[in-house]
Parts: sequence; C-alpha cells; structure tokens
Amino acid sequence: MPSESSSSRCPGGGSHRASSAPAQEQPGDRSHRCGVPDALRLVARAATGILLLYTAPALVTGFFPVVTAWSVKLIVDRLAAGATVRELLVPALVLVATGIATGAVPHLARYLRTELDRRVGLFAQDRLFASVEGFPGLERFENPDFLDRLRLAQQTVVGPPVAVQALDGVLGAVRAAVTVVGFLGSLLVISPPTMALVLLAAVPTLVAEMLLSRRRAATAWSIGPDERRQFFYMGLLANVEAAKEIRLFGTGAFLRSRMIDSRRSADAARRAVDRREAGLRCGLGLLAAGVAGAGLLWTVGTAQGGSLTPGDVAVFLAAVAGVQAALTALTGDLAGTHHALLLLDHYQAVVRAGPDLPRAVEPRELPPLRGGVELRDVWFRYSPDHPWALRGVNLRLPAGATIALVGLNGSGKSTLVKLLCRFYDPTHGRILWDGVDLRDVCPSELRNRISAVFQDYMEYDMTAAESIAQGDLGALGAPDRIKDAATRAGVHATLSALPHGYDTLLSRMFFTESDKKDPATGVVLSGGQSQRLALARAFVRDRRDLMILDEPSAGLDAAAEHEIHTSLRAHRKGGTSLLISHRLGAVRDADMIVVLERGRVVEQGTHDELLAQHAQYARMYALQAAGYRSSTAPPATVPSQAPSPTSGGKGT
Repeated sequence: MPSESSSSRCPGGGSHRASSAPAQEQPGDRSHRCGVPDALRLVARAATGILLLYTAPALVTGFFPVVTAWSVKLIVDRLAAGATVRELLVPALVLVATGIATGAVPHLARYLRTELDRRVGLFAQDRLFASVEGFPGLERFENPDFLDRLRLAQQTVVGPPVAVQALDGVLGAVRAAVTVVGFLGSLLVISPPTMALVLLAAVPTLVAEMLLSRRRAATAWSIGPDERRQFFYMGLLANVEAAKEIRLFGTGAFLRSRMIDSRRSADAARRAVDRREAGLRCGLGLLAAGVAGAGLLWTVGTAQGGSLTPGDVAVFLAAVAGVQAALTALTGDLAGTHHALLLLDHYQAVVRAGPDLPRAVEPRELPPLRGGVELRDVWFRYSPDHPWALRGVNLRLPAGATIALVGLNGSGKSTLVKLLCRFYDPTHGRILWDGVDLRDVCPSELRNRISAVFQDYMEYDMTAAESIAQGDLGALGAPDRIKDAATRAGVHATLSALPHGYDTLLSRMFFTESDKKDPATGVVLSGGQSQRLALARAFVRDRRDLMILDEPSAGLDAAAEHEIHTSLRAHRKGGTSLLISHRLGAVRDADMIVVLERGRVVEQGTHDELLAQHAQYARMYALQAAGYRSSTAPPATVPSQAPSPTSGGKGT
C-alpha cells in the first residue's frame, strides 16, 4: 500500500511542480490575515471616488453635536450679558448652518452608501465567483466544510456587502470617538471636575457595552448550526423537487418540527443574551442618571456661585447626553464591524484559497492522442479518513478504441472518470496521455480534448440552443451545429415543436404574474428528453480526442436506448471512448470490457472472452439476461459487494 507522501512526489523526467494544494483551513485560521484593511482595500478597489465622497461627510458629522453645544453656550452667555444682535449673529449663523448640514448630510450619505453597495457588491460578487471558477478540481465542492464556508461567503455579496458594513462600522466608531473627545475636551476647558463626572458615568457604559457586544458575537457564532439547519428544513418544505416525496411519505410535519426545534434552540440562546442585556442596561441607565443628576446639581450650584456661566451648564447637559449616546453608538458600531469582519473572513478565505490542484511551473503541451491513455499503479482516496476508492489500477485505453467500464456500485468507476478529467490527482501512481503525465499539463487544455456525458448531467434554465451550446460555446453563433447535435441525440423534433423552437426557455423559474400561463414563457422537458439534451451537448463538442460516456442512456426507454447507442457507435467510430454502463447489453460491442471490483481491475477482455471465463462479468450478464427470459428458474447469484463509502457519494 502506498505511503501518504506519494501524492506529492514529482515523477521522474517531468517538469517541476508546486507541491500540493493547500490544506483546507478551518474557521478562524485566517483571523490574523483578515480585518479592517482588507475591507477598506476591497471597497477602494471597487469604488475609490465614491469612497472618498462618502467618508468625508461621515466623519465631519462627528463634530456637529460639539459645535452645536458651543454655539448654544455662546448665545446663552451673550444673551445673559446683554449682547447686541450683531454679537449674536455669528454663533446663531453657525448654529443654523450646523442644523442645515445635520439635516442634509444624512440624505447625501444615504445615496452614496446605496451607490457604494451596488459597486462593491458587483465587484465582490464577480471576484468571489471568479475565484471559485479558478478551482480546477472538485475536492472543495465535495468538502462539506468548504461548502459551508462558501455559503457564508456568498452572504457577503448578497444584499449590503459586508465590506461596506465594516466600513460603516469603522466610520461610525471614528465619528462617535470624535464626538466623545470633542465633548470631553470642551468640559476640560470649562471645568475639569465636570469632565471627571461625565467620564464617571461613561466608563461603566463603555465597558458594559463592549462585554455585551462580545457576548452577542459569540452567541451569533454558536447558533450558526441551528440557523443553517432551520434554513435547510425551510428549503425542503418549499422545494418543488422535495414536494413529491414529502407529500407521498407524509414527512411534512416531521420536517416542520425539526425546523421549529432549530429555531427554538437559536431563540433560547438569543433570549438569554437579551435578558442579561436588559438587566445590565437598566442598571447602567440608573447609574448614568444618578451621576448626571449629581453632576447637574453640582454644576447648577457652581453656576449659582458665579464660577460657571449658564452656557457652561448647557454644554455640560449636552456633553452628558452626547457622550452617553456616542458611547452607545461606538460600541454598536464596533460590534457590527466585528460581525461583518467574521463574514468577510469567509469571503477572503475563498478568494485567497488558490488552486486546489498542483500546477506545473512550466506546463507541457498536450499532444493529439495517438498512442492512448495509460493508468499506472493508480491508487486514490478522497482523504486520509476515507477508504481507498482505487487500488493499484493498471489500465490502458488505446487510441481509437472503445473501452467499457463495468462493475457494481462503489467499485470505483466514476472515481476513475474524475481522475481522467483531472478533477483529482491520484494519491499514488500516474496517468499518462501519450506518455505525458496529466499533472504536467494545464487542466483546461486537457479538458478541451475531452467530451463527456455524466450520469448526473445538468439541466440548465436556459433556452434549448443555449443549453446545447454549453458543450461548446463556439456553437452559440452556429445554429446548424446545434441542430445537427440535437438530431444525433434524437431530440431535434422535440425542440423544433416548442413554442419558440430552439429559442424556447427550458424552465418555469422565470416568469411574471401576467404571463405565467403562457407556455411560451418556459417549457420543462421530461427526464428522457433532458438526457437527450445532455447527449446533444456531448455531440456538439465534436472533434475531441476522448469521449467519456457515463450511463448515457440510464433514463431512456428500451427503444430510445437502442437509438442512442446506435448514434453513439456512429459518433465514436474511429475515436477513443470510455463507456460506463450498468446495462451490459450496451457494452458488448466494445473493443475491450474492464471489470472493476472494490477499486481493482479484476477482469478485462472482449464480451465473448469474459463470458468464457465464467467469472464476475459472466455472472452479472447472466443475472441481467435472466430478466428477459420467461423461465421461472432463479438466475445465477452475484456475490454481494458493499459499496465502498466515499466522501458524500464521490464514486460509484
């Protein structure tokens, strides 16, 4: 059995490669690398001009409460001293200007914030999915931890982008700090004892708010699994694909109770925090009121003695209220920033993840397939915690030949296909394309030489022409190619009869209330028709070196299956193809049939040669053939083979 280090060894004679893809990081691993600078850089790259326009007024408004308090002080003191209208004009104009700015700036900031959301959201969404597109392999898409992180990352670009939320939190905190410092500085000038009183009331509030914000953030993180389970059950109960089974099996009440239990669990955690917060805030409110009342009595008494002016009393009152409000806003902004940065951490983890497969430093050109594809002592498992899906496979796919791959579920057939497409690299061993290791070529170049129909084919919510052209986007401007592919797949007549022919939308997801009864809005194909459409995608991707057909007729009736395999044989003629099917009658004309069992090649040869061996293939063929006989004699039994567990159904 191979050692674990074998997966990163560089085969002799090949070009030097990067070692292996970075290991999956767990939440929190990147906290030292992600923070406010990342958020600011993201916003600046998306909308530099809007950022500057938005930042200036957001910060300036922090001075408004202090300027207002000082304007009131000057007006009150000058009125008390019998000042003329001219002497009152300047502070009055400042007060009016501050009031106008206080009323106008929020509207400007709201517009700029909305525009910032649009631009940053567009930029961040494109960057996120460009990074996801850059993952050449499948490991991350079949990793539950990474999928969870990817879902959280998508939340950062849907709705208000969290980078802008983090920016708002920072600006709000700075604005509140400016207000607090301005008031404290004003009180220091007027009377140091009054500043000490305000601080006495403010410090406990600040400490308590910081503790509460941390507890809220910890609670939000701890109830994450309950919330995700709740959304999962909500999705099931509202999903059209799940509706049939839920109604037939009567599981709606069970799923609903699971949903409600998850919500109750999350609500209980929030309720505990809310109760503690309510009690603490009541106590702090009483403390602040007591300190403010005592300070007010002291200030009034001091003013009565002539040490303070009436304007000083006004500034003190404004400072007590302003500092309390600013500190509350400060802690709220800090908590909001912390939450936004936690989500941004997931976004940055995805964006910075890098390729999930080693990349050749100097990729080799992939020659046209002339000799064949060879697997040499290929071992593979999806992770060190999983069993081996392939065990020392040695296999050659000669150029120009049709090789059929058969075996029971869990034997490793689909896993082998994933390795041929280089969605994964072998844990040990090599796969050679005319002698060139697949790890030494660009995955995109390799895949450009391959056409495939997968068992779990896609159904695109696009027009019929667009759906077929997904096999080769160059066919979008060549309707004849699309129709030829559909004809070979036996679906041309069906598509031509649609309301708008090949331009008919194959979906009922996109329609308005006014046209939802119009069939031209969208048509849903049957399962067999959708499978033919997937075959058309493979046919439009012609002139490829290797065609992979993974259960290409599994959803078709007997007549359609015969028609499709006849078309496939004509299309494969002279080309190299790998055919996987559980229906052994469909593979009997292959040049060579390979039988996999528990990840090993146990038999290979022509149909007649394998029948003559009276081994695994012969028993499987006899079992299937017995279903078509009228005899009631029991068929030969096939030894049971438990499928090897894989990572979420990775191989069959």
